[in-house]
Amino acid sequence: MTMDKTPAAVGDNSTKPKEQFVHSVFESIAGKYDLMNDILSFRRHKAWRKFTMKKMEMKLGDSAVDLCCGTCDWSIALAEASKTGAVMGLDFSAGMLEVGRRKVQDRNLQDRISLVQGNAMDLPFGDNSFDYATIGFGLRNVPDPVQVLHEMKRVVKPGGMVVCLELSKPMKQPFKGIYYFYFQRVLPLLGKLFAKRYEQYKWLPESLALFPDREQLAAIFRETGLQRVESFPLTGGIAALHIGLKENSDV
Repeated sequence: MTMDKTPAAVGDNSTKPKEQFVHSVFESIAGKYDLMNDILSFRRHKAWRKFTMKKMEMKLGDSAVDLCCGTCDWSIALAEASKTGAVMGLDFSAGMLEVGRRKVQDRNLQDRISLVQGNAMDLPFGDNSFDYATIGFGLRNVPDPVQVLHEMKRVVKPGGMVVCLELSKPMKQPFKGIYYFYFQRVLPLLGKLFAKRYEQYKWLPESLALFPDREQLAAIFRETGLQRVESFPLTGGIAALHIGLKENSDV
């Protein structure tokens, strides 16, 4: 799970400029990606993932698909929590997947984590295939977030869990003002300083501008047909965790 990832779009030419730009962003920053995540989030992204894993309550042998898996931090956490279950990581960036593949091999998890280059809006998996479907910091960048959520719901088993960890919008002052100053003004400068990329990190706050806030995203989860939807603000609301369950026909 990493700070910002996006799958490719299909079939809609209006999405192509965004798709191509986002792809170029992550291909260009893949090597510095993990370092920048630590710097830009003050290492909070690790605490957010730990909180998320606690809420998920994975059991021995549970399977998962991790969309927009990037450099595979969340995929690895899922495999370690499941211990024996299969984990599938999917991302559209070959450069990011290559970094992730090295991490998986370093931890000797290649027998349980499979990585595939693919499209989160059109998943190459059958219905009812996984116990969990996760997406970390990628939903706000896809051309159609609702379609991605429908695909996540499709591929989890009845009773399975759809999980989204994403940047969000703090609502209370003065923290709101301080956060937006950092996110819009300071963050791109840090990107230029540490990763030699300014425009790529300037784009990150722009990607959040039109994305739903925490309550709006929870409503979209419900509209998708997910049940028992919960949302949790993290670190003053700069990120949010959303969880929903696929209806279990047996209950």
